Amino acid sequence: MYLCDDIVSKSNIMALNLNKNLKLYYSIKEVAEMFGVNESTLRYWEQEFPYLKPKTSGPAKIRQYQEKDIEQIRLIHNLVKVRGFKLAAAKKIINSNRNGADRKSEVLTRLISVRDDLQALKKQMDYLE
Repeated sequence: MYLCDDIVSKSNIMALNLNKNLKLYYSIKEVAEMFGVNESTLRYWEQEFPYLKPKTSGPAKIRQYQEKDIEQIRLIHNLVKVRGFKLAAAKKIINSNRNGADRKSEVLTRLISVRDDLQALKKQMDYLE
């Protein structure tokens, strides 16, 4: 289990208050209220964490947060506001876990390739016997 998984699973109840009627999109005001932060804090986090990019609509570019965005905010909120990490430390934690997931995917792909090669060799050996 990665540190981020642990952090998200132990998130405080306030941050989990997403209403029982799940919506497709949430406004910046709704999300700010969910986490007890200012709208300007969310805008700042968007600048600091490049993968946090809510959908925008219309000429006014009104932010529309989806569940995936809220999950990212939940993680950032927990690291920065609940656990007291500085933004730089929170970035390192999140990036290291993202890199770990990428490495895991690469290893899995390589293992599948090795398995396929071994199966092909076994077939050749069976044919020769």
